[in-house]
Amino acid sequence: MDRFGDLDVFAHVVTAKSMSAAGRELKLSPAVISKRIRRLEERLGVRLLQRTTRQLSLTEAGQGFYERVVSILSSIEDAEAWVASGAGQARGTLRVSAPTSFGRLHIAPHLKPFLDANPMVTVDLILSDSFVDIIAEGFDLAVRIADLQDSSLVAKRLAPNHRVLCAAPDYVGAHGIPASIEELSHHTLIAHNTDQWRLDGPIGPVGVRVNGPLRTNSSEVVREALLAGVGIALRSTWDVGPELKTGQLVRVLPDYSVGKRVAVYAVYPSRRHMEQKVRVFVDYLAELYGATPYWDAGLDL
Repeated sequence: MDRFGDLDVFAHVVTAKSMSAAGRELKLSPAVISKRIRRLEERLGVRLLQRTTRQLSLTEAGQGFYERVVSILSSIEDAEAWVASGAGQARGTLRVSAPTSFGRLHIAPHLKPFLDANPMVTVDLILSDSFVDIIAEGFDLAVRIADLQDSSLVAKRLAPNHRVLCAAPDYVGAHGIPASIEELSHHTLIAHNTDQWRLDGPIGPVGVRVNGPLRTNSSEVVREALLAGVGIALRSTWDVGPELKTGQLVRVLPDYSVGKRVAVYAVYPSRRHMEQKVRVFVDYLAELYGATPYWDAGLDL
């Protein structure tokens, strides 16, 4: 019995949201696809898909099974691609999307060693704080800072992302430091693309409404306003780590931060036939940042 083949069929059906579409991709008839799914469900003793004449949807068991199947198939594809491309040299244009500030601070300064080690690669680095559809816009990969637990793309965790509340000494000197999360409502809070901060604290998650006099879609505007003493902001340590270390910024309510599921990821469409240029760049960033990235060194997190 082709157990891994059945898993691959199941994954294709879920991704394509249609047995006929999955059949076209796999060059199998819809009848064969249906039979393979039915065989898989019988072997597992659970229904994985809800079928109607108009659509397919995952059952609760099917959703959990699909997440694990994707991980298994990706690992197999990764192992096969590693063997197949191990002797190949990275070459061609590598199109990378990244957030503006992160790309400027933590990708651009480290490109020279990568380019020196891979002389046949040209990097096309596009910086934007807008969400980019990497498939539709032809990117090889994107660096994203988010919670990607439910992403349909392949995501490799590059580094943790610690976000902390902080302010400039001038602001603290004029307004004091809030002694509790409730006191934040009496302070000037700098908003970046949101009207609420979702924080984890000593007694669990808490929401803080952000309604200060400054609202912006630019992380760099937030940073400059923060340093100028406009108010309190929620910033990533990769953005303000040096200022926290030198005292240009101070922590506010250090017991509150953003959940650990948010991290720095490299995302790309598929491990299947993954090009060597993508592989070496992702591996380079993963090694460069690591579990304890250089920007967090010396910080009490």
